[in-house]
Amino acid sequence: MPRKPESTAAARRLTDTALCRWELEELVEDGALVMSELMAKAVQHGCRESSRVAVERVIERRVRVAITDFSRALPVECRAEDGDESGRGLLLVAAPASDGGEGHASLGQGRVG
Repeated sequence: MPRKPESTAAARRLTDTALCRWELEELVEDGALVMSELMAKAVQHGCRESSRVAVERVIERRVRVAITDFSRALPVECRAEDGDESGRGLLLVAAPASDGGEGHASLGQGRVG
């Protein structure tokens, strides 16, 4: 997907569509949150004009959403203060993700939730 802010909504729709098609509607809200946060980070910090987006059904009731942004730097968790408008993305991703973590993919490096 292009490294543009509107790609966040497109990635979220992709996630919603996949989860509904797999009849996993109970995961749509969390899946959309995780994908939105990951895509927003890729748009903000990625080093290429596009990012690779994946939604995979790992087992019957478990999915993996992933963004490969081709950055060599792994995400760093920030400590946001009460008035800060950013710095909570990784915390938001970690809450619904049962096995979130950074990873090196064959096409590059990115955040997996």
